[in-house]
Amino acid sequence: MTQAHAADPSQVPASPSRAPTRDTTGPAARQPSAESGAIHALVLDQLGEDQAQDVVTIPLGGKSSIADHMVIASGRSTRQVAAMAGKLAERLKASGHGSPRIEGLPAADWVLIDAGDVVVHLFRPEVRSFYNLERMWGFGDESAAAGSA
Repeated sequence: MTQAHAADPSQVPASPSRAPTRDTTGPAARQPSAESGAIHALVLDQLGEDQAQDVVTIPLGGKSSIADHMVIASGRSTRQVAAMAGKLAERLKASGHGSPRIEGLPAADWVLIDAGDVVVHLFRPEVRSFYNLERMWGFGDESAAAGSA
């Protein structure tokens, strides 16, 4: 009897891949919050104080569930990129937004700062033009990007 019972598909628990799921990570699931606006403003203010160049904000609401805003900026040298990243991380923490995750700081050619609702990419100009994140996200004037290459 146990063999027949186990073979009955209605008695076999559903595998995780068959279980019904609901997509809560899609673009419609992520709407910009007031906190993301505050973090975004803080990031822009700090980058302005640190004389970042070519600061661009890409709104990600409706495009991605990773964050509400992506900020891309350049520093004149690896030293400036590293200093901007360090100061931004300190200010985020001091403002009560927690400690952001930072990647790429040792080389400081491209530093990624994940502040939750805001993701910041700091580049040296040559590295920024090589990866061209603005174009990948469909933001900015492609003819201007092609002319500077």
